Amino acid sequence: MKSFSYLALLSAIAPFASAGSGPDGVDVLIDRIQTQNHYPQTSDKLIKIAKPAKDEYEYVIVGSGPGGAPLAANLAIAGHSVLLIDAGGDYGHLREREAPALANPSSERNEVSWGFFAHHYENEERALKDRKLTWLTPDGKYYSGKNVPEGSTRLGNFYPRYGGLGGCAEHNALVALLPSKNDWDNIKNITGDASWDNSAMREYLKKVEKVEYPLPTPNDPSHGFDGYISMSVNPKAIPAQDVKLMSVFAGAAKAFGVNNTGVTNALNEAVAYAQENSIDYETGLLPLNMTQGLTDAMTEMLDWDINNNNPDRDTKRSFAFLPQHMDSTNFRRSTPRDYVYETATATNPDGSRKYKLDVALNTLATKILFDTKGSKPKAVGVNYLFGQSLYRADPRASRTENGGEPGSVKATREVIVAGGAFNSPQLLKLSGVGPKKELESFKIPVVHDLPGVGENLQDRLETSVNAEFPTNFTRILACYYLAADGDPCWAQYVDPSLKDAEKGTYASNGVVMGSFFTSSYSEDGEHDLWIGGFPALFNGFYPGYSSNAATVANKNWWSWLVLKAHTRNHAGTVKLATTNPRDTPIITFHNTYEGQTKEEADKDVGALREGMRMAMSFFENIPAIDGAASIFWPPKEYSETDDKLNEWIVEEAWGHHASCSNKIGGDHDPKAVLDSKFRVRGVDSLRVVDASAFPRIPGIFPVLPIMMMSEKATEDILAAVKGPHPPSCPGRKHKNGQ
Repeated sequence: MKSFSYLALLSAIAPFASAGSGPDGVDVLIDRIQTQNHYPQTSDKLIKIAKPAKDEYEYVIVGSGPGGAPLAANLAIAGHSVLLIDAGGDYGHLREREAPALANPSSERNEVSWGFFAHHYENEERALKDRKLTWLTPDGKYYSGKNVPEGSTRLGNFYPRYGGLGGCAEHNALVALLPSKNDWDNIKNITGDASWDNSAMREYLKKVEKVEYPLPTPNDPSHGFDGYISMSVNPKAIPAQDVKLMSVFAGAAKAFGVNNTGVTNALNEAVAYAQENSIDYETGLLPLNMTQGLTDAMTEMLDWDINNNNPDRDTKRSFAFLPQHMDSTNFRRSTPRDYVYETATATNPDGSRKYKLDVALNTLATKILFDTKGSKPKAVGVNYLFGQSLYRADPRASRTENGGEPGSVKATREVIVAGGAFNSPQLLKLSGVGPKKELESFKIPVVHDLPGVGENLQDRLETSVNAEFPTNFTRILACYYLAADGDPCWAQYVDPSLKDAEKGTYASNGVVMGSFFTSSYSEDGEHDLWIGGFPALFNGFYPGYSSNAATVANKNWWSWLVLKAHTRNHAGTVKLATTNPRDTPIITFHNTYEGQTKEEADKDVGALREGMRMAMSFFENIPAIDGAASIFWPPKEYSETDDKLNEWIVEEAWGHHASCSNKIGGDHDPKAVLDSKFRVRGVDSLRVVDASAFPRIPGIFPVLPIMMMSEKATEDILAAVKGPHPPSCPGRKHKNGQ
């Protein structure tokens, strides 16, 4: 029997529900500009929309994501005049952006969603096998699935990015993991630059993070405690209140080889107590005062600090809590956007501005300007267009009109590009820096022939294993996900009188733990597989995916996400579609056998298959407390043999951590775009600091490595001004007058 709160939810949200995704796969038709709520932002502490306030700055930084935003703040704190440019606005207090549980809806907010359509394969026959491919219908809607309306045009695979201040740190799942030791040491080895050594890079973690979760060793000196990014973990009692959810974790632990006796015993005790005292745990939550045994057992079962500095961190099999970039008081997302806001608005005791940081929003950079009179082209500024929704990844952008107020700004020291793996190579090419043949085909004057720009694009491979339970997960039962007014989960989350787990579902990203392990195909022994799960249906990206994750009618789904790290494919490309800076580029990943030799592709596909088999075993080992799970995705016929599961992976695997399209490399590498100090080769006063700079896709989740990279870039840039040993940036507390 469904609870009253669930019936109320059905009544309240039924008109808003999006049908079309379930056990039979994706079959979704949706408006390009989605119908969404219109709640005001929760605070007016926002950067105002404005074009560049001055004609000249020392540093002009294009892109405000995890690479550009910290760099802009750091350089300003060091005393320099800095302009930070972003094509979007400041939506740092959207409800969806703030609450960890609303990460998926935040990625499809019309105000900030940049929806690219990438191609997993260039080969059309292979591309068409993807069951979540998106098409543009004759009446201008998006359709994703296999029942394509007649006359539709294939767009590709939906790839959501963030179009606003803060970049993709504003809509990701908040998981903040260190890369592996070999990720940093690889850059050291290929460039000969010892400053990339893993131990040296650990120091940048300490500059970034403000640890707010208990560590096995209090005040562990390998961590940071006064950085600009708060780091916390999900309140343990949030999952502990849901018996079904805890039984799923217990099953995963057993299958993974972790002793789950404590959790299983605590579950049985909680159920027995609930039954004896007429507490409804099947359609409601356990009272918080009944969760202590479960939270104690979780603490014993899970590793607390996956970002530890132990020698075996990257090789030891681990079942762990996930550190997240959120604070431990309000459980609000913490990002470099906040760091920029605090720096840009900081004042001296007399009320004057403390730092020379300007932020230009709704400002689309269109071209890097060069002085070509000397022996080397020198970057001296940026052309831009000022206006809302100018870039056509924005669903609100005009597809036919070329709007925007043109302008330009000078950089007396450097231009720094930080637009990410898609936009940074696009801007370089539009500015005349890139492969000569491609530039000439568009009649773009060649400033410098740099063949590696837009090459080496990499991504992880990810799939899901989805199952249906006979009853609902009570943890999410009352939540509207902001689809209607009066959402009780939002009211609980923002109630200032509530603390920790009392704040409820929205104070957690839902992914409580992660499984870190090594496949039989790993060549260096480091983790190359990760599994995490949450109570929703997620089987890849398509327009409208976030509306279908936990629908009104279905709150009995669970998804295990299987992620293959350290993929071997580096054949992806970002190529110009047109010379119009408003248009998106052509993004092709050339996944698996299209971009790799059979031997290499077999290893990546085989590793992901091992991960999927592990995820399936997670379901098979769930304690018999509240009914067995029934796996429906992938369909049974694809999981019966390894060959069929390999076929499924080739057809269905996706990624969302695009990287490496302007790679750092050694002097001997003809495809190296950057040197070890982020400088664009062949030109002066131009750097790239973002995910595109990695030569090899790092770790498992990229946001923390990018922030660490930004800290390193800060020191490299200041060293060029002040000499080889620049002082660290002054203190990073930016309350007014301090």
